[in-house]
Formats: sequence, structure tokens, C-alpha cells
Amino acid sequence: MRILLAEDNNQLSRVIVAALQTSQYTVDTAVNGQEAVDLAKQHPYDVMILDIMMPIKDGLEALREIRASGDRTYVIMLTALSEVNDKVNGLDAGADDYLTKPFSLKELLARLRSLERRFNSLDEDVLKFGNITLDGNEQVLKSENSISLSSKESRLLQYLILNAGKELSSQTLLNQTWDDDDEHADNEDVWINVSYLRQKLQAVNANVLLKGAKGGPYQLVKQVNEND
Repeated sequence: MRILLAEDNNQLSRVIVAALQTSQYTVDTAVNGQEAVDLAKQHPYDVMILDIMMPIKDGLEALREIRASGDRTYVIMLTALSEVNDKVNGLDAGADDYLTKPFSLKELLARLRSLERRFNSLDEDVLKFGNITLDGNEQVLKSENSISLSSKESRLLQYLILNAGKELSSQTLLNQTWDDDDEHADNEDVWINVSYLRQKLQAVNANVLLKGAKGGPYQLVKQVNEND
């Protein structure tokens, strides 16, 4: 998993990063809320861990801006405050979970392992972007009409929608949407499935584009109407 950690306490940040990296997680760090917002726009993350008390923008401000952009990444808030209202405010702003400082690194890692098991199934049932709707259970893409997808196409489109607007490398797509037993999958497999998805998006008259040349990176964006 790739994790964004936004924590302005350098010592605590180093401790958390060391624990996460020891568990084989990839970690990017931010020291204020604005850096967290900027990184969230640029990169696909599986989890964001945001401290509430940060300079420039606090964690709640950063989270509201991240959610307003359509980003649905799982967010864990860190707070030194124990009042119920602060936890409620975080959840209302779009947080999925929270940890109150001081917290156990073992607990944080256990929660991440639990999330990792959930992510392996890409359990979003219905996703919408632009004028398309993806039914992950039925593996059907709908817009002005509908078309069936393969399981690989469905998983790939799920991940692209969840990270719409972000440039995603072939390796990221392989890591996130191919099963561990697909050990021989490579960039060519990604390109083939991207090509099929493009054809099917066109077939349903989607107003979204799957951009990118062979080898990536790839990016799902809403099509700009020149008459707008």
C-alpha cells in the first residue's frame, strides 16, 4: 500500500514512517495541510493519515479540500484531543477513522492490515464518474447504453475512477488491480486492457477519456466540451 502521512512533529513522523516502511508500506510525508492537499492531487494513495493540528492548513481543512476534489481515499485522522466533538468534526469532514495520541503503533499497523484485506477485493459496488456508472458486482459499464466488462476491465476501471484525474503508471495499475497469482502480467497486459476499456467507453458514448500512450502513465478525465 502507498500511504500519505501528514504530521508536523518531525520526531513522531520519523517513528511512524520507520514502522510503516518496516511493514513494507510505501510512505510519502507532508509537514502541513497544504502539502497534504498538493500530494493528494498528484498521487494515488491507499490510505492518508492526517494529523489535525498542523500549520498553514489544519488536518480538517486539508481533508475537506481533498474530499471536495472527489478523492475517496481512506483517511485516518490523528489528534491529541480527546473531546467527542473533535472526533465528530473529523468524521463529519470526511474521515473514515481516527486515532487519539498517544496511540500504539501496533494498533495503527493492525488497522492498516485490516484495510489491506478489504482493498484486495476492491469492494466498491457502484461507482459514477462523468456520465458513466460502473456496477462492480455485475461488471457492467453504463452510460447512454450498457456493455459488459471482463473482471480485469472492471477492476481496472474501478481503480481509475477512484483515482480520476491522477496520472497512474503501468506498475501502479499492475500492483493495484492484478491479483498476486498473475505473476507474469506486465505492461503489455495493462495496455491491452486499457485499449479494450477505451473501446467500451466509446461504445457507451461516455463523456470521459482514458488518456495515455502505451507504457503509461494513464489518466481518466472528463471530456472537455468545446462548446462549454
